[in-house]
Amino acid sequence: MKHCIIVKFKNDVPDKEAIVSDARKLFSCLEGKHGIRKVSVYRNCVDRTNRYDMMVAIEMDCDSLDAYDKSNEHMKWKSEFGCYIESKAIFDYED
Repeated sequence: MKHCIIVKFKNDVPDKEAIVSDARKLFSCLEGKHGIRKVSVYRNCVDRTNRYDMMVAIEMDCDSLDAYDKSNEHMKWKSEFGCYIESKAIFDYED
């Protein structure tokens, strides 16, 4: 399963690149834990107001979502990065 988090930062965020870099560091710690095989963090290459800024794609076992949701990394994501987020969309799929 792929678990995607698509994020729009608030307009007043001063350094989006730094936040993306910090998110990469945080999410990379998940690889090999909680049934997670691979994590990729992407920065949108088109900077327009109607675009989202970042996408996190996590490849995991289908039954690993609950463990991920309860992980320290996910809790840190919510507590430390939530103040930068205007909106987000979560999309899960299997290919």
